[in-house]
Amino acid sequence: MSETMVGLIGGSGLGQALADELTGKSVEVDTPFGPPSGPILMGDIGGQAIAFLSRHGPGHMFRPSAVPYRANIFALKKLGVTHIIASGATGSLQEEIHPRDLVLCDQVIDKTFLRPNTFFDELVAHVEFADPFCAALRKVLQHTSETVDVKVHPKATYVCMEGPQFSTRAESRLHRQWGADLIGMTVMPEAKLAREAEICYALVAMATDYDCWRPHAANVDQQTLLAEIIGHLNAATANAIKLIRAAVPKIAAAAQTPCGCRDAMKLAIWSDRKRIPAAVVEKLGPLVSRYLDS
Repeated sequence: MSETMVGLIGGSGLGQALADELTGKSVEVDTPFGPPSGPILMGDIGGQAIAFLSRHGPGHMFRPSAVPYRANIFALKKLGVTHIIASGATGSLQEEIHPRDLVLCDQVIDKTFLRPNTFFDELVAHVEFADPFCAALRKVLQHTSETVDVKVHPKATYVCMEGPQFSTRAESRLHRQWGADLIGMTVMPEAKLAREAEICYALVAMATDYDCWRPHAANVDQQTLLAEIIGHLNAATANAIKLIRAAVPKIAAAAQTPCGCRDAMKLAIWSDRKRIPAAVVEKLGPLVSRYLDS
């Protein structure tokens, strides 16, 4: 296997917090899908090489539907990233997942519809996606959580909505009936693209509030409520950084275990290889060069 490099994708809260903490060389990366959300910081945590990208860009300028997901994942693949730990703020759909808790999601329901969700517009590729998050990487995070003073739920189902508006109360209740645990706006198509890029991908979801299924106290005004949510986000961000910093140095050892994510494209290409133009093979080189002759 190639040398391990860990990509960190920072979402709301954690993106800026990690950017402020990490040091390294900032690089610009060109991709066939345009520029990524911003410069990628190449550095290390505990001796483990990392590549950090803020999902929403400097200043949080990309709304969830406008994030250049394909460019982001392609750029990380091009730099040699083998594993991604992503973060994202979420609303809790279950009483037992409290604001400030962290969650290692194992399933997702994709309700997005505006976002390009594959690299393969010019050929047909079907990757397996029954388990959307890497079990091996989640295991590292779960074992690490037992050594840090942070509340971490080991599994959950995440509903990814289009946004940017939040849910109606009826939608929130429906998501609970589906058995979902969290709702957010950013894990899709990011996780799908990571699988197409054969990168192990796990999400550290940060619960910042209860979604609107749970009524707020009648005497709390909107300004106070927003301040409370921001407080939860800041606390969850600190918890996520603590977990990620402890987990990253352990990933290289765990990466020696075989993982289906890293061979996801092996049986995925259904197009007649002889009919795939050389220009397409060259364009998608970091993704398909293992399987297609130029």
